[in-house]
Amino acid sequence: MPEPTKKEENEVLAPAPAPPPEEPNKEKEAGTVPVKEPNKEKEAGTAPAKEPNKEKEAGTAPAKEPNKEKEAGTSPGKEWSIGESPAGEEQDKQNANSQLSILFVEKPQGGTVKVGENITFIAKVKAEDLLRKPTVKWFKGKWMDLASKAGKHLQLKETFERHSRVYTFEMQIIKAKENYAGNYRCEVSYKDKFDSCSFDLEVLESTGTTPNIDIRSAFKRSGEGQDDAGELDFSGLLKRREVKPQEEQPEVDVWELLKNAKPSEYEKIAFQYGITDLRGMLRRLKRMRRVEKKSAAFARILDPAYQVDKGGRVRFVVELADPKLEVKWYKNGQEIRPSTKYIFEHKGCERIMFINNCVLTDDSEYYVTAGDEKCSTELFVREPPVMVTKQLEDTKAYCGERVELECEVSEDDANVKWFKNGEEIIPGPKSRYHIRVEGKKHILIIDGATKADSAEYSVMTTGGQSSAKLSVDLKPLKILTPLTDQTVNLGKEICLKCEVSENITGKWTKNGLPVQETDHLKIVHKGRIHKLVIANALVEDEGDYVFTPDAYSVTLPAKVHVVDPPKINLDGLDADNTVTVIAGNKLRLEIPISGEPPPKALWSRADKAIMEGSGRIRSENYPDSTTLVIDIAEKDDSGVYNINLKNEAGEAHASIKIKVVDIPDPPVAPNVTDVGDDWCIMTWDPPLYDGGSPILGYFIERKKKQSSRWMRLNFDLCKETIFEPKKMIEGVAYEVRIFAVNAVGISKPSMPSKPFVPLAVTSPPTLLTVDSVTDTTVTMKWRPPDQIGAAGLDGYVLEYCFEGTDDWIVANTELIEKTKFTITGLPTDSRIYVRVKAVNAAGASEPKYYSQPILVKEIIEAPKIRIPRHLKQTYIRRVGEAINLVIPFQGKPRPELIWTKDGAPIDKNQINIRNSETDTIVFIRKAERSHSGKYDLQVKVEKFVETASIDIRVIDRPGPPQLVKIEDVWGENVALSWTPPRDDGNTAITGYTIQKADKKSMEWFTVIEHYHRTSATITELVIGNEYYFRVFAENMCGLSEDATMTKESAVIAKDGKIYKNPVYEDFDFTEAPMFTQPLVNTYAVAGYNATLNCSVRGNPKPKITWMKNKVVIKDDPRYRMFSNQGVCTLEIRKPSPYDGGTYCCKAVNDLGTVEIECKLEVKGGLSFCRLLLQGVPPNIIDSYLRDLHSSNPEE
Repeated sequence: MPEPTKKEENEVLAPAPAPPPEEPNKEKEAGTVPVKEPNKEKEAGTAPAKEPNKEKEAGTAPAKEPNKEKEAGTSPGKEWSIGESPAGEEQDKQNANSQLSILFVEKPQGGTVKVGENITFIAKVKAEDLLRKPTVKWFKGKWMDLASKAGKHLQLKETFERHSRVYTFEMQIIKAKENYAGNYRCEVSYKDKFDSCSFDLEVLESTGTTPNIDIRSAFKRSGEGQDDAGELDFSGLLKRREVKPQEEQPEVDVWELLKNAKPSEYEKIAFQYGITDLRGMLRRLKRMRRVEKKSAAFARILDPAYQVDKGGRVRFVVELADPKLEVKWYKNGQEIRPSTKYIFEHKGCERIMFINNCVLTDDSEYYVTAGDEKCSTELFVREPPVMVTKQLEDTKAYCGERVELECEVSEDDANVKWFKNGEEIIPGPKSRYHIRVEGKKHILIIDGATKADSAEYSVMTTGGQSSAKLSVDLKPLKILTPLTDQTVNLGKEICLKCEVSENITGKWTKNGLPVQETDHLKIVHKGRIHKLVIANALVEDEGDYVFTPDAYSVTLPAKVHVVDPPKINLDGLDADNTVTVIAGNKLRLEIPISGEPPPKALWSRADKAIMEGSGRIRSENYPDSTTLVIDIAEKDDSGVYNINLKNEAGEAHASIKIKVVDIPDPPVAPNVTDVGDDWCIMTWDPPLYDGGSPILGYFIERKKKQSSRWMRLNFDLCKETIFEPKKMIEGVAYEVRIFAVNAVGISKPSMPSKPFVPLAVTSPPTLLTVDSVTDTTVTMKWRPPDQIGAAGLDGYVLEYCFEGTDDWIVANTELIEKTKFTITGLPTDSRIYVRVKAVNAAGASEPKYYSQPILVKEIIEAPKIRIPRHLKQTYIRRVGEAINLVIPFQGKPRPELIWTKDGAPIDKNQINIRNSETDTIVFIRKAERSHSGKYDLQVKVEKFVETASIDIRVIDRPGPPQLVKIEDVWGENVALSWTPPRDDGNTAITGYTIQKADKKSMEWFTVIEHYHRTSATITELVIGNEYYFRVFAENMCGLSEDATMTKESAVIAKDGKIYKNPVYEDFDFTEAPMFTQPLVNTYAVAGYNATLNCSVRGNPKPKITWMKNKVVIKDDPRYRMFSNQGVCTLEIRKPSPYDGGTYCCKAVNDLGTVEIECKLEVKGGLSFCRLLLQGVPPNIIDSYLRDLHSSNPEE
């Protein structure tokens, strides 16, 4: 028996991947472990087993049967475990699955057959929705795949009906046997679809003696090469025999051994007692150990397992809690009907079933149902073991002799296995091993023994084994007549003859290959003489012949040489020896040749030899053929190729014409000559090279520019070189390409045409207005068309004509994308008419006219100052910082600017002023406090004047407080007071910092920071020390450079009066949020950061939320929010026109909610055309421009 593997040891208590083939009916649950075999009883019945104390854990009493049961032929035993087999549940699941069939049209149905008869099961699958044949598998039990068991007893067939499109799958069982009974399953799968159906086969017993089968033999396997190969069950089927009385020996309970043994000893026990399906038994053992739930219908359930000898009688008993319940008995899911084999009895609440004349097919799972509950059990049918009564004997023989190894067993026609060096011997029709059985005798016959047969042979039965050694030796061999070399002409007889000292067989080989006897070649063996005769010598008969006597290492060689002139065989070519090949393909032209010795072949073309090698055109020579190889055929390879053969017997010549044809070259890229809203007209030129065959027509394909999927537009060849694709989507870019077709095939596609878009012209531009006028120029601006179309807008064309003429002059030589353009070079005081057109791929739109003539003369524009938002409040800078203010303004002609400070002219030696046409700059390199003041700007254009004011404050650190004095000293506390500093640094004092120093060390330590009042109490001073105090003033620039110190010191006396702190009521600092500084409407320049500021007060500290147009600003990287000491700031990074709108700051605490709003307008930024080119939808741009126009009606 082969040694167990590590994997098998690990899987003893784990779910097995597949059950043993010998018991497909019994193992119905995947992942169960078999139970151990109960103890055998001497009586005819079976003994249900019991495992004590487990009933108490499950909440039920132990199922013990009284002694009265002995009258029925059974005796009480011990129960292994209390548990209900899930076979019934598995059957219910299979029935439920069968109702949800998705592939089966017709399912196989269960059936009944007698022993020796045939039966066929049919399954049909509809193929309407299937692209290929589905996969169908037949199983017996849960896992046994029957495809590998097909043979003389099982055939699988499949057919397909084209009209009805139905696949028919058949499983035919031929000459059924008893062990074929059981549950079968048919599975069909196709891609992600799966369907399954279960059915049962019942095999009716034949009359005659029922043999007994040992339960351990039910787990044995038979070899594949024996007569039973191809049967459904490969278990060790034992031959029927008469039961002979034997001396009673102490029986071994394998189930009890496995139950009490360690897992590492399972394999040893299985080998000792002939159990080959150990994993199957362990699965049963685990299933029988399941704990039974307390039943409401059964007062006493079936025992987990019963055992009976073959031919015996078994008794199943259950006791009902309610005798009115209907009871049904099942075997493998099929209901059992009363018969001579199955007898039912009712005794009060007891329900009894007898099974008479038990056979191997009765070894299965049984369960009984009462109402909605059921209980199950396992029945084991066994046979007595077979013993070896006569052992094998050691034998010696010579090679070629017949060897017989003989043994005797205790039973006639018993199942016996033979082994050679531990490997099972599988006899067969072509095997040298034959087994003959004569009653109890079993003989292993070896015909023509060889040295390889020397080994240790053993025989094994279910109850014992025996072994013996066979030694095979060779006889000495002498060569009486050796083979001789021969040289013959073609067609003559070849006779090779040799003689050896022994009458043995041998093998002939030619060039190392075995020689087979044919009508042309005869092999003769008469006694010690061996001949090889070839009546009519051929070139193929030349070679090295060797005769090798069997079982000897001696060889007799001879050489045969056949001479033949060369010949060229061109029968496979056309009448004119022409070979046609498609360009680009590989041509391998093989020409059969003959001749002996093999002729030398030479290919040539136009007197130029084609050599062997690795070139693109090369020749390859073989003994029986010569080959012309052209790796990648080209059209220049067409021509006549010559073959010359030469050997010592003569020469041969032949010519072959090779013609290379090809698909045509791809046409050039097509031209789209005209485009409509959903059509276009395309033309192209024929390809330069037609591949050697006339062009039959063209295929046209198109695709969207952004897609990679080409769609063919014509399925009939287009004979012309012009085509009109239709049904295109307006505004979508397309490309087209062409395929040329000739008799060889379709060319490669042409290069795609230039992308084109089916378009219609846009609507006219809107809102054409005059932006500015000078003495020689006119600047116009307008809005994009209301309807641009899906293809977009390429640009604009601006035209003008002088009043009184109809000659329109194009102002811009190239298309402009902006909606603003300046017409230059105009004469002063002339009048012109202006119009603008929108242009796209479909052409120019209808023009938009300006309603009246425009006078070319500069217009006076009133001045206007654009004060930046941050300068509308007091502009604060620290001493030493730079001041750089840019104030934009408008006005034509160029305005005159006047700066004053506090009503006086600015000293340009201290303050730099730089002016341009559009802005003025105030620059101070290092600010001083004297630069603080009110700066007035006056912009004047002729009689129009515009003024603006800017407050600049330059701040510095404050001076120290004026006087610090000690008001009172008590206990560990000192009361201080001081007066504010005279110099506040040009800004408000924000707090004070108080420090203390011990008189001994005079090291200063800060005790209070950012203190807002002018009096404070210093606590927790050390008693006995003397302290000085000093105070720093603080504003937004920092602490004062100096501090004011107390003139007197404060002595903390050790003994003093006890100071009682006055009692003050707690002040309620809580208040609802309130904005102390509101948000103001702000203008921002596109591309420059903008901030919104406000201040809020409240206790508890309010939560600040910023919103834009009532939408909360959250997790937006374009916004940054700060809050420092009640000052709330929203920073907008590089705003664009989209960022304009209404901003709201919302403060919330437990006492209330308050909101404040402001409007932000972003000037400048992107034009309409630029926004459109960046992919912004036109409707959004129009909405934005309308909002912008409504907020600035003066523009």
